Amino acid sequence: MKKTSIIDLNKDYLNYDKKQVKVCGWARTIRDSKNIAFLELNDGSFKGCQIVLEKDKLQNYDEIVKQLTGSSFEIEGTVVLTPNAKQPYEINAENVIICGNCQQDYPMQKKEHSLEFLRENCALRPRTNTFNAVFRIRSKSAFAIHKFFNEKNFIYVNTPIITSSDCEGAGSMFQVTTLELEKLENKKLDYSKDFFGKKAYLTVSGQIDEEPITHAFCNTYTFGPTFRAEKSNTTRHAAEFWMMEPEMCFAELDDIIQNEEEMVKYVIKYLLENCKDELEFLNKFIDKNLLERLNFVIESEFVRLDYTEAIKILEKEKDRFEFPVYWGVDLQSEHERFLTEQVFKKPVFLMNYPKDIKAFYMRQNDDGKTVAAVDLLLPGVGELIGGSQREERLDKLVSRMQELGLNLKDYSSYIDCRRYGTNKHGGYGLGFERLVMYVTGMSNIRDVCFYPRTVGNLY
Repeated sequence: MKKTSIIDLNKDYLNYDKKQVKVCGWARTIRDSKNIAFLELNDGSFKGCQIVLEKDKLQNYDEIVKQLTGSSFEIEGTVVLTPNAKQPYEINAENVIICGNCQQDYPMQKKEHSLEFLRENCALRPRTNTFNAVFRIRSKSAFAIHKFFNEKNFIYVNTPIITSSDCEGAGSMFQVTTLELEKLENKKLDYSKDFFGKKAYLTVSGQIDEEPITHAFCNTYTFGPTFRAEKSNTTRHAAEFWMMEPEMCFAELDDIIQNEEEMVKYVIKYLLENCKDELEFLNKFIDKNLLERLNFVIESEFVRLDYTEAIKILEKEKDRFEFPVYWGVDLQSEHERFLTEQVFKKPVFLMNYPKDIKAFYMRQNDDGKTVAAVDLLLPGVGELIGGSQREERLDKLVSRMQELGLNLKDYSSYIDCRRYGTNKHGGYGLGFERLVMYVTGMSNIRDVCFYPRTVGNLY
């Protein structure tokens, strides 16, 4: 008999009434009442199904009911509708195969565990309801992003993970080498003998490699792992995370902002339509304002606020902040959240930042002091997306790079875009884990990564 997934059963159980099916999965609970038992089976679906086990029908009944939570089964039986019960249907088992028993030391035997305990058991925590919901939403969020850009005719590109350039100019990168460092002792490293013949790093962004491709396809996006070696042991920072970075040719800052707003609303709307059970669960047990907040975002018009105006607003309330506020400062999370949660009470696009606190590639405004940069700030999170119109003018780009001491040879193809058919263009970077935090209500980035990589933690 062909296997039927529990997800398909849950979606279409009315059409399975009185039909024989084969289901496979893991036991969430087994309740034995001597001659009859009830097994809650889950095959990765968020909602499982109830299996009815009758002693007089199953020769191995006594062995089945001794199994512990986490044991795996292959079950054949008949679907029976149960309109007056908590679950809409159940399966009356006729044949049960125990595929794999679960040992007594299985850490997930208990129903309640702290998030910290579950972080210490990363490989097993997706089996819990909370993380099953979170990682299912993570998957659906990624799909929704791809769907949005596919419908907009963007080309999906894969940029290198190993690079020689620092996109951000921050220098906080993981170095990649094949040199046998333990044999070098105090000798000076000779990178000409390294694998690439020069210093190499894990990328902090795909943008530098993506822009030349964008100048062939007009609209592209990359979605992949990125790495930062900042020793920031906070709830919002990870050393390895995923970035989604679209780039658009023949686009100014307003076009970039419009695409950001449409994308965020599209993803949230998709999740509300396709992850109802998971979101309702998280709304009940993790964040009781989750559904209200998500619906509010898709119904709101995002605010557009100039950085200079934001500073004026914040300076009036400067005594309430831990970090000082003045023109030229890189705003902290407390400032961003004040703007979104107290002043405007909705998402805010903060635009036109001082050039000295932004990356070299951002287009310089006519005032000579600011750049056409934009950050999307959300209530409860702060910055979700950072973007800008890129500097398309060759002389200004090169001048800025030289001013910052960057090696132009490392950026040759990027600079060539300004020589071979330049145009106004721009893009942005979405920290995917921060989006997942926002749409699940999880407050720690470690709880939206399957295997979080943070300072001092390499699972």
